[in-house]
Amino acid sequence: MSKVFLMYLLALSGHAIALVIDSSKPIKVSASMVVIDEREKISTYVGKASITQGSLMLNAETIQLFSNQQEVIKIIARGTHKQPAHYQQNQPNQSSFIEAQALNITYLTKQEFVHLKGKAHLVQGFDSFSGGTLDYDIKNDKIITSMSKDGTQRVRFKIKL
Repeated sequence: MSKVFLMYLLALSGHAIALVIDSSKPIKVSASMVVIDEREKISTYVGKASITQGSLMLNAETIQLFSNQQEVIKIIARGTHKQPAHYQQNQPNQSSFIEAQALNITYLTKQEFVHLKGKAHLVQGFDSFSGGTLDYDIKNDKIITSMSKDGTQRVRFKIKL
């Protein structure tokens, strides 16, 4: 592990990419290859990449972290058709973990917003939602899903009242 990479991880560990509860936890990264572009403030993790911080777990073939001077502001995870990207995190307004998977997952950390695209699927307690795209507004506990543009992935959901 290079000194630059270690310094980068140590710098990030003080800045939350997870909920407030998770923000004090260290960020752990695993991947086959890491590319850190300090000028653009983007780090790319390739090859069964995994990021954890507290209850946040994100797994994908490729994960990119975008940061400003102080914190990670956006995460993009790209999976494959055989192995979609996977997101899991404990939510303050839910009794169980939120789990989601899609070909592409974009997590906007400051807005607490997750966008799933391509074979999107989200499980929230006993409820599940799927479609071509799915948006999950964590802060407002709101889910919006749409069928795929080609109409092959229609919206489906199961709700237990």
